[in-house]
Amino acid sequence: MNRITAACIAALATSVPVVALAGPAAADDMSHEDSRTLHATLDPIKVNKVTGSGTATVVLDGNQAHVTIHTSGLLKDAPHAQHFHIGAKGICPPDSAAKKHNGLLSLTTTDGQPFYGMIGTSLTTTGDTSPASGLAVDRFPKGSSFQYERTITLSAEAAESVREGNAVVVVHGIDYNGNGKYDDVLGASDLDPKLPAEATDPALCGPLKMAAKGAVHAGEGGTQAGGLDYATATAAGGSAMLIAAAGAYTLRRRSRKN
Repeated sequence: MNRITAACIAALATSVPVVALAGPAAADDMSHEDSRTLHATLDPIKVNKVTGSGTATVVLDGNQAHVTIHTSGLLKDAPHAQHFHIGAKGICPPDSAAKKHNGLLSLTTTDGQPFYGMIGTSLTTTGDTSPASGLAVDRFPKGSSFQYERTITLSAEAAESVREGNAVVVVHGIDYNGNGKYDDVLGASDLDPKLPAEATDPALCGPLKMAAKGAVHAGEGGTQAGGLDYATATAAGGSAMLIAAAGAYTLRRRSRKN
């Protein structure tokens, strides 16, 4: 290879990493690293005789969370405690986690904790949202179907759990025996013996995850779109430019010889 050709290729090659790194750096400058939108599909805890469903969306900016929850098919005219559970596996419990309570197979909040964790945030309608308000039944949504929307400030631990995909939305309150009210068919609540278990057992559950459409956070650098991360794409583009430039130089030299 001609020394000039080799020098040209070497010069272009050293410029490729600069091109590859420019994309993610620019993208980081234009976006807030702590801002993201997460979604959850709230599935019924079937072993608790629940047939309802729901969805949840959380727009997180720093420690500020705009929370929207829609539910249907729950116990009518009854309060439904709802929380972000954090600090465990970040998943909903399987039916196999259920145990016998008052002689009946069901799943309590405690039975599910190895999977979704402890209460990190109480999704109340007004006032305090800390774990201390976990059973503030007078400040939770009511009814078989409800729409909840509120902007709240999360604790640092809860915000980090939501951001890292380790938070689970759990809506509580079941009607195990289908008689239209919370009663003691399953005995006393594992969270407060003054309440019936039906009032606090989990009804709907869903892990909060990043939206799968559009550009998504790639974790260790850049964003992803269509399965190809930006750094890889720009590096490939840099290589293509390198090959094209080398080819063009060779063609010019051949033309001069002819």
